Amino acid sequence: MSVPKTMLEDTDGRRRRSHDSRARIIAAMLDLVREGEIAPGAEQVAERAQVGLRTVFRHFKDMDSLYREIANAMESELMKVVARPFKGETWPERVLELIERRAPAFEKIAPFRRASDALRHTSTFVAARHGVLAVEAREALVRILPPEVVQDQLTFESLDLLLSYEAWARLRQEQGLSQRKAREVLAAAVRRVLEGRKG
Repeated sequence: MSVPKTMLEDTDGRRRRSHDSRARIIAAMLDLVREGEIAPGAEQVAERAQVGLRTVFRHFKDMDSLYREIANAMESELMKVVARPFKGETWPERVLELIERRAPAFEKIAPFRRASDALRHTSTFVAARHGVLAVEAREALVRILPPEVVQDQLTFESLDLLLSYEAWARLRQEQGLSQRKAREVLAAAVRRVLEGRKG
């Protein structure tokens, strides 16, 4: 027995509206955090997305479910950086290139990292995801370094620290440096680590 055309159209229309609502909720959460709202509540998200509170919880059973979507969106941004091929031919050139590549990515994720810092003590999901960025950044560094440098603990740990989000955030926030000056400071520090290794 064939399904009436009007019934199919109603079903398709509901699916489109549901998909649109979900996308608006995620976009609202992203926008609120970017604007500096550390832990936007479901009510704020619903108001920004122009949907009912029940709609938010119909798509996301709890706020952790929504945080998961936000984490996925930010990981997608970071993967764009990771996927780009390096221009530098030598590993020291690629290490310095990491500073230039990571700086804009760190700027994009900064508000989300600040929210993560505030939420990890109350959110199971955020707590579990908190250290993922550091692990992924460390693994990316391992991939471009020769084995003997990875095994040189003093050099490797110094580079991992200098190329971390934490180092970038300290220079930008606590020390108040511009993006350009922060890149210059990190590049100078990395060069000194590499020169010290030669010595």
